[in-house]
Amino acid sequence: MSLLRLFGGRDAARDSQLSAVRARQAQAIADASSMARCLTRLGGGAEIVAANGAYRRLVEKLGHLPPYPAGLPDPPSLLAEAGPVLQRMARRLGPDSILAEDFLVGELHLRVTLMARPDDPVQLIWDIADIGDTTRMLTELAGQRDALAAFFDHAPVGLYSVGLDGRFLFANQTFATWVGATPDQLTRGAVRLGDLLRHENGNTQIAPDWEGGEARLMPLDPASDQPPRLVGITHTPVPGSSVRGGEGGSERFSGVVHDLSRELRLRGTLRPVEGEFRRFFDQAPIGILVLDASGAILQANAAFSALCGREDWPGQRLAALVREEDGAELVRHLMAARRGEAGIAARPLEVRFSGQHGRAAEVFAGSAGHVMAGGSMPGSGDTQATQLVYLVDTTEQRSLQAQFNQSQKMQAVGQLAGGIAHDFNNLLTAMIGFCDLLLQRHQPGDQSFADVMQVKQNANRAANLVRQLLAFSRQQTLMPKVLDLGDVLADLRNLIGRLIGETISLRITHGRDLGLVKVDQGQIEQVIINLAVNARDAMNTANAASGVSGGELQIRTANHRQDRTALLEGAVGGETMPAGDYVLIEVSDTGHGIAPENLAKIFDPFFTTKAVGAGTGLGLSTVYGIIKQTGGFIQVESPCQPHGDAGENPGACFRIYLPRHQPSREEQRSNREDAPANAADLTGQGLVLLVEDEDAVRAFAVRALRNKGYTVIEAGSGEQALDLPAEQLDRVDVLVTDVVMPNMDGPTLAEHLRQRRPGLKILFISGYAEDGLRRSLANTDNVSFLPKPFSLSQLAGKLKDVMEGRV
Repeated sequence: MSLLRLFGGRDAARDSQLSAVRARQAQAIADASSMARCLTRLGGGAEIVAANGAYRRLVEKLGHLPPYPAGLPDPPSLLAEAGPVLQRMARRLGPDSILAEDFLVGELHLRVTLMARPDDPVQLIWDIADIGDTTRMLTELAGQRDALAAFFDHAPVGLYSVGLDGRFLFANQTFATWVGATPDQLTRGAVRLGDLLRHENGNTQIAPDWEGGEARLMPLDPASDQPPRLVGITHTPVPGSSVRGGEGGSERFSGVVHDLSRELRLRGTLRPVEGEFRRFFDQAPIGILVLDASGAILQANAAFSALCGREDWPGQRLAALVREEDGAELVRHLMAARRGEAGIAARPLEVRFSGQHGRAAEVFAGSAGHVMAGGSMPGSGDTQATQLVYLVDTTEQRSLQAQFNQSQKMQAVGQLAGGIAHDFNNLLTAMIGFCDLLLQRHQPGDQSFADVMQVKQNANRAANLVRQLLAFSRQQTLMPKVLDLGDVLADLRNLIGRLIGETISLRITHGRDLGLVKVDQGQIEQVIINLAVNARDAMNTANAASGVSGGELQIRTANHRQDRTALLEGAVGGETMPAGDYVLIEVSDTGHGIAPENLAKIFDPFFTTKAVGAGTGLGLSTVYGIIKQTGGFIQVESPCQPHGDAGENPGACFRIYLPRHQPSREEQRSNREDAPANAADLTGQGLVLLVEDEDAVRAFAVRALRNKGYTVIEAGSGEQALDLPAEQLDRVDVLVTDVVMPNMDGPTLAEHLRQRRPGLKILFISGYAEDGLRRSLANTDNVSFLPKPFSLSQLAGKLKDVMEGRV
């Protein structure tokens, strides 16, 4: 067959796209070889269509290289003798043949191999190899062969090969040692495989279709004291083997022998380890799950049971245990992790469990793996695809985040309230104070008395508004004391009755053996009054819409035991209430209730559903601020049925949880003392240093205290106070100072004066109590606080209490 018939016959005129594809294919064939390779085309001269980097480097080294196919001019003198040989090679080449010739080129011994490209006979593939190091390579191969033989000979498993008759063709040293022999004794003797194996059924024959299994490996010498060895055998035929002159078929079998006695000992060692792992698994602080291919739970630890709040999880799909809106996303997340998508295992998915507790968790899912079915040991059962899933409880973290968001939302107004409270309360203090001074000269029968009282009453209303701002921003100074809420409600009963009106009935239910709480009495009274007024307005609105009148306001107290930390449903942002003992105040009404879309916003400042001018939107936000500053929790539910069926208008229910307080002996003794808040006689004696940067407040306070008999030294700032003569400062009995002042504030001034007189009594006055002052009040003796605005009698009474050591 001519070269034309072999390699010709194809049309050279290809379109550009096909040519590019063929060129890339040819280059890929050239690059696939580690030796020098090029591809040439017949019929178009000696065109080299592709060459790899090794070929180009060899060309640069020698100047020129084969191939020299037919039709080329004579080669350079360096390879002059190769030209005819290469031409003959090209002429002899058939479609399935491979030709090779060796050439000595300078100091290089090259071997040129020629073959036709299988998928394109028009192209020839030329491989050029430097075989000068053949001896060295053969030596290395021999060493590798010996190392490989040693590896097989001393492998940790027994290896053998036998013929159809069971005679050994090969046995490694490990197998021979197990039967008490040498490899030569097995391969050169008359020993058969069946002589060394005993099956459980007693069979000693090795049938051609035997695939292996467990057996006892007997010693070669029956008189040996070597015990039989329990082994597992993998026995397979060698396809196409021809051991004794046969053609085709399987005349040889190979086997791998595993020493099961060692594995059984290892299993015995692993049992305590498995027990320890099970203990760690069950006691892990995070939930750990093993899911099957469908997402059903195979195994789970105790932390997961506590997280989902149920024990019937075996066999259920994890997605069915979470809330419906999270289930679909969880399924997608688990499937992506099972497929091994990048980043899924490190990127958690947050879900919320369904049920009463509704705890939240971050899900970390692993990719698919395999375990033994039913937890069996390897070799004793089938494997099944599984997936490990870890769940970290984030309920408290979500609660903290919600509380942080709520505090951030209220901080804006809180900062505004705190910023203006000081200046605004200074103005109110001056107004109220000077009204008191005027009332000393104008008695009730005087014509100006009513006008002065109107000014004072409106100033007091403005002061209440500022106190509300400070309450919901939690920047007021609380004076907590141990209280019985039953006594507080008993004192408020008449006031609440007058506030809600005659058409609404009031029912107060006191809990038995009610615990004590430590709160600011005035603030907790304000909370109850605000909730009562809010309930009254809701019931009046509902009555106006329905055309009926009446309603019922229920206030109930009880002890509450929180067994474990849990999410408080209905709290702002879903707060988490720690385990512990609490005292519950429940205020419910039969009004129109709260719309679902408003439940999350009712504690926001200035949010109200009342008509314009009917409410400021500060009532519930004030309640929230006071309860949170006291360390309690507030929950709202609407509709609410606290005591069974509440009728057609179930209304809303507010539940306040205050930490139960165990009073110390000092607190019990203090509660038994019945000292009045303000002494009847407000006069006093002593040297008072009054420091106030607001001129009007300072003028009023100085006049008021001097009228009560005190000697007063006044200063407009902390610096002016320290510049007073030392003989005056050393005789000061009480320091009365504003808290917030330019440059040097009140606590700093008090610290300087305390260095001169360690026992100096201090009375802080301010409309805005900062954190520094709160710490001073908590950690310093002989320090009292009087919030602005205050009246003349309040200032004189508080100062007398300080002078006489009653605070």
